[in-house]
Amino acid sequence: MAERFKEWKAPDIKEGELTKWNWMVQHADRLKLGKHVDIGAFTYINAKNGITIGDRCQIGSHCSLYTVDTIGGKDGPITMEDGSCLGTHSTIMPGVTIGKDAIVGAHSLVLTDIPSGCIAHGAPAKVVKERETP
Repeated sequence: MAERFKEWKAPDIKEGELTKWNWMVQHADRLKLGKHVDIGAFTYINAKNGITIGDRCQIGSHCSLYTVDTIGGKDGPITMEDGSCLGTHSTIMPGVTIGKDAIVGAHSLVLTDIPSGCIAHGAPAKVVKERETP
């Protein structure tokens, strides 16, 4: 476990308010947050249809996670499996699963599932290679 997580405590999340790290959640009662999760400042999480963020996940600053798309008419839960990472300024749309230990590069738009152990980026995000995991 990374040194910075030795003193990790679950964040205090209040409906529609910024956390002390300046990120916010709407429908906070539908967010399931694992242990040792790192969420960057100015990230917005809309958990209306459920969001699960596994253990040891990282979400960069200025990201958006939407379980509702009012323009496209799509809704559904979002899952980030254990150890997955979302690069800064990225967006995850409804119904997407980011697999275990997958990495999504910065400024990506994630419209479809990203398999475990893969690296993906772009708008829309596409898998570019498989990770070498220990």
